Amino acid sequence: MQLSSKNLVACSHCNLEFPQNVMIKETLDAKELHFCCNGCQGVYHLLKDDELDSFYDKLGSNKLHAVNEVSDNLAKYDLEGFSKKYITDKDGLNEISLIMQGIHCSACVWLNEKVLHKTDGIIDASINYTNLKAKILWDPEVIKLSEIILKIESIGYSAYPYDAKVQEDKANEAKREYYSRLIVGVFCTMNIMWIAIAQYAGYFSGISASSKHILNVAEFVLATPALFYTGWPYFKGAYYAFKNKIANMDTLIVIGTLSTYIYSIYATLSHTGEVYFDSVTMIITFIFIGKYLEVLSKKNAVDMLDNISSSIPEQVTLVKDGIKSTVDATQINIGDLIEVKAGEKTAIDGVVFKGTGSFNESSVSGESTGVYKKEGDCIVSGTINLDGVVIYKATKSASNSTLQSIATLLEESLTKKPNIEKLADEISGYFSLIVLIISISTFLGWLFVGASFEQALIIAISVTVIACPCALGLATPVATLVGVGVGAKKGILFKSASNLETMAKATTVVLDKTGTITNGKPDVINFVMHQEFDKNLLYSMVKSSNHPISKAIKSYLQKEETSLQEYALNDIKNLQSRGLSATYGSHILFGGNVELIKEMGVEFELESKSSIFVFAVDGSVVCYFELEDRLKDGAVDTIKNIKRLGLDIILCSGDNEYVVGRVAKELGLDKTYSNMFPTDKADVILELKKDKKIVIMVGDGINDALALSQSDIAIAMGNTTDLAVKASDIVFINNKITTLYDAIKLSRGVFHIIKENFSLSLVYNVLTITFAVAGYVIPLVAAISMSFSSLVVVGNSMRIKRIFKNG
Repeated sequence: MQLSSKNLVACSHCNLEFPQNVMIKETLDAKELHFCCNGCQGVYHLLKDDELDSFYDKLGSNKLHAVNEVSDNLAKYDLEGFSKKYITDKDGLNEISLIMQGIHCSACVWLNEKVLHKTDGIIDASINYTNLKAKILWDPEVIKLSEIILKIESIGYSAYPYDAKVQEDKANEAKREYYSRLIVGVFCTMNIMWIAIAQYAGYFSGISASSKHILNVAEFVLATPALFYTGWPYFKGAYYAFKNKIANMDTLIVIGTLSTYIYSIYATLSHTGEVYFDSVTMIITFIFIGKYLEVLSKKNAVDMLDNISSSIPEQVTLVKDGIKSTVDATQINIGDLIEVKAGEKTAIDGVVFKGTGSFNESSVSGESTGVYKKEGDCIVSGTINLDGVVIYKATKSASNSTLQSIATLLEESLTKKPNIEKLADEISGYFSLIVLIISISTFLGWLFVGASFEQALIIAISVTVIACPCALGLATPVATLVGVGVGAKKGILFKSASNLETMAKATTVVLDKTGTITNGKPDVINFVMHQEFDKNLLYSMVKSSNHPISKAIKSYLQKEETSLQEYALNDIKNLQSRGLSATYGSHILFGGNVELIKEMGVEFELESKSSIFVFAVDGSVVCYFELEDRLKDGAVDTIKNIKRLGLDIILCSGDNEYVVGRVAKELGLDKTYSNMFPTDKADVILELKKDKKIVIMVGDGINDALALSQSDIAIAMGNTTDLAVKASDIVFINNKITTLYDAIKLSRGVFHIIKENFSLSLVYNVLTITFAVAGYVIPLVAAISMSFSSLVVVGNSMRIKRIFKNG
């Protein structure tokens, strides 16, 4: 039975007709609406809420695809499996990294951030112009991810979840597209230049009107594909800018080239005036060449960071009930056994369960030589097994592994913008509109002083084309991207790119002592033997204890003696805070501090403020050891270098005055605090900040977490606790104190380059626009100049690598 058209109702969004009884009915503003699906209903309200419902007046009776065809595609973003892979839970809120497509100037960034911030349910949205990565935080109770992506698409852009491998494919695809557009532009430009030469030769030697007309038509044929194919990305960007009532770089390029193109068509058809098809082609091509080189430069900088993410193995060998199977790393649970063979990279942190092997840890700690691992030793993700087969027990999940945490920190660091970048983004947002007003005013002004229409138009076009908001928009993000990447290679993880700016302005450094400026474990500095004894007795005793002092003595004995053997001691007791006791046959053994020895009735007097370990056999002291927590390698030079930078340095420790004073003397420090509790350290920081000091705090333990949280820049050492890491802004994953000087030097270098870029772009725009308004710049030179300015900023940012290397 065929349905009568009278029984069909058109959808209020897509205009497709369906039976009335299957439609979703709704009354809005006394108007009855019908929707064929939830998707159409959602888009209708989205457009109406954004005051874009005039779209339906323009649509008229035309029909659209039903939205549920698109919704089925977007629905995957709300699936549980997708959420587990890409979405991070942040205390009940959701966070994701998206790659934005269609963005090619800082005004695009500004527009997308404004729209997202105005959307209900979105808490924060930050887009990095350099790598086009957006970090979005939203309330899943208010809005779905599919709705966020639909919102982005509604203003002419697209987005998809960041995935290193997918991103690489997309980047290569975009590069190929840019390359094909560039080839067309270069081909048209080279050929149109020959015709232009003929035009100029004819201008001086004489040329017939018919010949001139033929050459004009030939130029038109070549200029058209250059303008509309090579320049298509600019037309697309200008369209969406116009749709959203803003002006951007694309607006300037399109108005400049299109007006020149239209005027040249008029001149060709009317046989009056000169044509400027050659300028149209060259403007588009030269700007596109600059854009292509800019894309390549940014991709090289981004690759430096993406290589870390892409290097994380996706699959591991799971050992369960003696059976080996290859599984996705995300399926591994804490406690699972994983096999790693020679040449393989670890994906998850763990502890060696069986086997031995040497591991290359250069990707994490910077240690270039292999580190031997045996049963009980820790394995860090991202390290490579150099030899042997090792089975280890997972201690973390894939998402919380060390290498994944590093990659996550790097990604997050690029979404938090320095204040100077926020200022540049604000300026760029209004820059294009101001330039457009200047261009129109220039055109009218030249007409007013008696210039011809053609002359006034060409001058106005030069003003439009020479202005470059891109240089301004690139000033900060490229420099910070390079800086963060260089830092990562040096073991410096910035949680936020904005920390580069704050650290560059720092005036004071507060250092914890134990584990920060020192090794955090005692070393034997003196060994005194009172009488001959069997050192195997002492070795056997200290080997039974995991106390740091016992470990230090065991290590010392192993270095000094080549033929030690372990005796089976009896009655081994750990005497809390004092030492150890044991028996061996008829011998009674005691080892510990002076107080323990005296407590056991042994006569012994020694005046020393170092840590002392005394060993007694059968009531007689046979030897003692003096131990100290030594300074880390390079500590003295690091302090000297930081002082040369003009920063004040304060040593702040919970140790006694003698120990702190000794360390301060070695380092050449005058300002010290000893016997400090965690709250005392925090009070020191607060007092410094009251005096308008910008404070860097460096610590490594739970007792430093409070002080770290109060400082302007908090730095946690690589061997630190999770609490200290959470309270920190920067993590030194290599645990080297020398990295502190590197970090300060790097931040100052990056901020210096940012200020240079900012100044260069502002000076460039002020000077070139002034010259263009005065009529001293032709459109071709304007196009070359515009591209050159962006490349100068990108090239200047790459200097960070050389500056940092040369110190």
